Amino acid sequence: MAPPGKAQKTAKKPAPKAGKKSAPRPGRPVRGSATGRPVMALIDLIGRRWVLRILWELRGAPLTFRALQEACGGISPSVLNARLADLKETGLLEHEEAEGYRMTQLGRELTEQLTPLTGWAERWARQLEKSRKP
Repeated sequence: MAPPGKAQKTAKKPAPKAGKKSAPRPGRPVRGSATGRPVMALIDLIGRRWVLRILWELRGAPLTFRALQEACGGISPSVLNARLADLKETGLLEHEEAEGYRMTQLGRELTEQLTPLTGWAERWARQLEKSRKP
């Protein structure tokens, strides 16, 4: 027991390091969903800066870290490392020393599912443009 007038110290868990968030995963709270619904976890993941660009650049063939950084243009090494870790943790990318980073089957399926959104987004943009014209 602490002497009178002295507060007793309690053991505290260390605070997580800033910027060291784990990748969004179904079943864990994510932006917009306290329950971590799978679609919300996916939207949180692909909504992170550079994630879609990384997936886009890897759609054709594996790339080394340096080649991927060049292909993305403007991404810092620390952000690229963080996003690659997120994508590996969520099973969308894998890394092999000889080839570099490449999409897993699940990653390829995701990009195939996202392709129709491009057409929808183009129609949406045209519709918005039409509604702005007098």
